[in-house]
Amino acid sequence: MADQSSDVRAKKRVSAFAVFQSQKSKSNPSTSANSNSILSMSVLNKSKSKSKKEKKAEKRKANDTPSKPMQMAKKLRMSLRKRGKDDDDDGKDKKAVESDLRASGDGISVNGTNNEEKAAIYVQQEQEQPSTSEKSPNQENEASEDRAPAKNLEDLFSRTPHTDSTQEAARFFEWLIHPVKADNFFSHLFERKPLLLRRHNPSYNEGLFSSAELDKILRKNDIQFTRNLDITSYTDGKRETHNPEGRALAPVVWDYYQNGCSIRMLNPQTYSHAVWKLNSTLQEYFSCLVGANVYLTPSGTQGFAPHYDDIEAFVIQLEGKKHWRLYKPRNDNETLPRFSSGNFSQEDIGEPILDTILEPGDLLYFPRGIIHQANALEDTHSLHITLSTCQKTTWGDFLEKLVPRALQVALEEDVEFRHALPRDYLNYMGIAFADTTHPKRLEFLQKVSQLMMKLSFYAPMDAAADKMATDYMHDALPPVISKEEESCSIFGSSTSCSKGVVSGKTQLENETEIRLLRRGVARLISDGNQCHVYHCMENARWYHGKEPQFMEVPIEAGPAIEHLIQTYPEYITISSLPLTGEFEEQQVELAQKLYETGLIVTKSPLQAISEDEEEEV
Repeated sequence: MADQSSDVRAKKRVSAFAVFQSQKSKSNPSTSANSNSILSMSVLNKSKSKSKKEKKAEKRKANDTPSKPMQMAKKLRMSLRKRGKDDDDDGKDKKAVESDLRASGDGISVNGTNNEEKAAIYVQQEQEQPSTSEKSPNQENEASEDRAPAKNLEDLFSRTPHTDSTQEAARFFEWLIHPVKADNFFSHLFERKPLLLRRHNPSYNEGLFSSAELDKILRKNDIQFTRNLDITSYTDGKRETHNPEGRALAPVVWDYYQNGCSIRMLNPQTYSHAVWKLNSTLQEYFSCLVGANVYLTPSGTQGFAPHYDDIEAFVIQLEGKKHWRLYKPRNDNETLPRFSSGNFSQEDIGEPILDTILEPGDLLYFPRGIIHQANALEDTHSLHITLSTCQKTTWGDFLEKLVPRALQVALEEDVEFRHALPRDYLNYMGIAFADTTHPKRLEFLQKVSQLMMKLSFYAPMDAAADKMATDYMHDALPPVISKEEESCSIFGSSTSCSKGVVSGKTQLENETEIRLLRRGVARLISDGNQCHVYHCMENARWYHGKEPQFMEVPIEAGPAIEHLIQTYPEYITISSLPLTGEFEEQQVELAQKLYETGLIVTKSPLQAISEDEEEEV
C-alpha cells in the first residue's frame, strides 16, 4: 500500500512545469531578436527512480550551466519548417528539439514570465495524464475527482455540472487551456502574447466537431453560402472568395474542396450540440459572447491571407495538421485593435514570432492584433475550430456608453456645464493655433480639463454596465439545459395532453424553493417606471437571430428580481421574495411568470397535483 501511495504521488508531481526564459545574446547581437521570441514551458519529467540528492545535484548543475535558449528556439523553428517541407517525417525532429528544450531550461516558475518574450509554449509529455489531486489516497477524494482537470472533452461533458454555473464555466475554461492555470494565463498571457499547448493527446478534443459532422450538417440543413459558409483560397499572394448564391449542397462544397478551396463554416454552434454546449458555457466565464468558426483546408493549400482579428482567438486542432505562423503587431495602433485588418502581403509583416505545426489535441491562443496565417501540410488536410471572444468589450467600449450619458446628466444638473464659451475662443482655438501659447488658449485648455474631471462625478457606472449587459444578453447563445436542470424546470414539466385530456399539472407554492437557472442568464434593467428582465433563454443559436428577449415586471417587483440575482446559487422560498405595494402578496404569481420563461428552477422536481387538488386550484 505504501509503495502504491508513493507511486501515485510521484505521478502527480510529473504535471509540474517550469518556464524556460531566453536571454539576449551578447556574443551575436544579430540573433538576439530571435532569442527573445519564444518562451518555453515544459514538463519536468524526472525519473521516479532517482533519489532526492541526485535531483538536487542535477538542479545545481543546471543552474551552474549556462542555458542556450537562443540556439534551442532557432533549432525548434528550423525543425518545424523542415517538418512542413518533409511531410513531418513522423515528428522525430520535433521530439528531439523538445527534449533539448527541456534539458536546457532554467527551471524558473511560470510566475517569472519575461514580458519581453513574444510567445509561450507548453510541451506535455506523451502519455501524460492530468494530475488529479495532491491529497493522500487515504483521504476522502469524493470531491477531488470532480475538481480534477478533465482528461478530454468526453470526460468534461460527462461530469455532473457544478451547482454554481460560474464554477462550471471555470471548469470548461480549465479544460480549454489545461495544463496552464487560469491565474497564470490571465496574469502573463491574456492580451499579451500567444500560447501554444502541445498535448501529444489526439483524443483530447475528440467529439467537438469533425469533417464527417460537417458533411452531415450540409446534407440535413439549409446551409447558405455567405450566410453560413464561405469558399476561400489564397494563391500567389491573392485571397479570393468563391461563394455562389443559394444553398451550400454537399456535392457542390466538396467539389470546391477537391479543387483546393478552403471551407469556413461561420456558425457551427447552430448545428453542433457539442460546440453549442462549449460556447454557451464559456460565454458565462468571459461575460460576453463566445463565437466559433470551423475551417477545413485541403492538403498543401492555404485559405486566407495574413491578417489580424478583433477577437481573442483559441484555435483547437481537430483533424490533420496545420502550419501556423504568427507575427507581432506592426505598430502600437494595431495592438489590441477594435476592428479586424484587411489582407497583408508577406512584405508587410516581417519575420514570425512563432512558427509551428498544430496536431490534433493541440491548442493555440493569440490576442487581438496578432497577425497570423496558416496552411495545411502537403500530406494531410486540416480541420480546426477557432473560438472567439472579447470582441468590443474593452474599457473604451464601456466609456462609449458611459460618457454620453454622464454628459447628459451633467448638463441637466450642473450649471457650470451650461455656461457659454468665451466669446473670443475662435481667436486662439483650432488647428491654426495648435502650436501657439496664447494665455487665453492655456486658460481654455485648463477649463476643459477641469470639466472633464468633474464629468466623472456624473458618470452612471451601473447604467453603462447594464447597457453592456443587455447587449451581451442579445449576443449570447441560449443555455444548454442539463438533465438536472430539466427535471427541476419548465423544460421537464410532467404536464401533457393525450386524447384531449391534460394531465400531470404542477403548481408552485409559497414554500417552494427556487433560484435562477444560471448566474448569467438574466439582467434586471429599470427606467424608474417599469422593470425589464433581459435574458437569453429564447435567443436563436445564430448571431442576433431574434430581437432582444425580455419580460416586463412592475417596478414593485424589482427588489424580488434583485434578491434572486444576489442570492444565487442559494435556493430561497417563494414567500421570501420581497414585493412592495399592491403586489406584496403576489410572490407566487411572479415566480410562475419567471418559471414559465425558464429563468428559474426549483430545488426538487415538482410533483403532479391530483384531480382533487386541481379542482381546488
